[in-house]
Amino acid sequence: MAVIGAGLGGAAAATTLQQAGYDVTVYEQAGAFSRLGAGIHMGPNVLKIFRRMGIEKQLEQLGSHPDYWFSRSEDGDYLSRIQLGDFGKKQYGGAYITVHRGDLHALQMSTLKAGTVQFSKHLTNLEELDNGVRLTFADGSMAVADIVVGADGINSRVREHLLGAEAPNYSGWVAHRALIKASALEKYDLKFEDCVKWWSKDRHLMVYYTTGKRDEYYFVSGAPQAEWEGGDSNFIPCSKEAMFDAFQGYHPTVQALIESSEQITKWPLRNRKPLPLWSKGRMVLLGDACHPMKPHMAQGAAMAIEDAAMLTRCLQETGLGDYSTAFKLYEVNRRERASRVQAVSNANTWLRTQEDPAWVFGYDLYAAELKAETETVA
Repeated sequence: MAVIGAGLGGAAAATTLQQAGYDVTVYEQAGAFSRLGAGIHMGPNVLKIFRRMGIEKQLEQLGSHPDYWFSRSEDGDYLSRIQLGDFGKKQYGGAYITVHRGDLHALQMSTLKAGTVQFSKHLTNLEELDNGVRLTFADGSMAVADIVVGADGINSRVREHLLGAEAPNYSGWVAHRALIKASALEKYDLKFEDCVKWWSKDRHLMVYYTTGKRDEYYFVSGAPQAEWEGGDSNFIPCSKEAMFDAFQGYHPTVQALIESSEQITKWPLRNRKPLPLWSKGRMVLLGDACHPMKPHMAQGAAMAIEDAAMLTRCLQETGLGDYSTAFKLYEVNRRERASRVQAVSNANTWLRTQEDPAWVFGYDLYAAELKAETETVA
């Protein structure tokens, strides 16, 4: 099996497939990995998958364990208090963790067999053969695989091969990101909560710790911007002045966060139309290659990891010889949930007011009964 892309979804696919006994090679276009400056949430729905992968305890030691998800207005009034911590662990079957994305990625990569990942492999072409798929890379090398898993993100080359070239759409929103040393906040007589989302009518700022030591604080925004000035760039620098302007009038705690930032970057939020198919022949998609979404629900990576685990489960159900049925099973058991999360995330309503998050956090992929592949896929 060939997994294209070694991000969080690709790494999860490789691990779960290897644990199921499959021979897997991961092809990653980057030359190496570094600890990129971004935080991420991992809810109980994913911790139950990490439990099977053998990394749940390590992640719990790495990350921060917020007791609540707080939502607050720009003035500081509480809009919701969603209980997590020990309550969430008992209620939903797993911990809720906020962590540095690079630390989580390194942990996931540690579960792979030595030699699984080949770096500097930029996929340029796929050719369907009678008994496999030939992969061609920019360095001139080739490989043949029985199955190709496209986990290569919103600009997926595998997706492009299946559906034709189509650039993702700029959503009209940007995300500002910054990591802050917790020590830089000690001078303020303000309350910096473990996990809080600040909201106003048309924008927000999500803030949380990324380490168990609580020495690193992170924020990511969602803010409207009519045009993206960065061309094809994934991000550009953002000045404090521009950030202050974007969050003018917000609570002093938000102003202190901006002031304490050493480096702020701005990222365009891009999306795609829902796909008419998730697989074709020997190729199958997962994560952002399949259903990209705005990050406003903190479940985008979680959906990719759930996809990976479900794909493996379906292949185990049918056997590799009947991969076509496995792919149909996979889609019918993932499309409804992934589409619902995508819609809620894009609408940016998640946990703004008091609500029950059990439909997301309480989900256990391994306990869920598989729907028949003959059921209609919406």
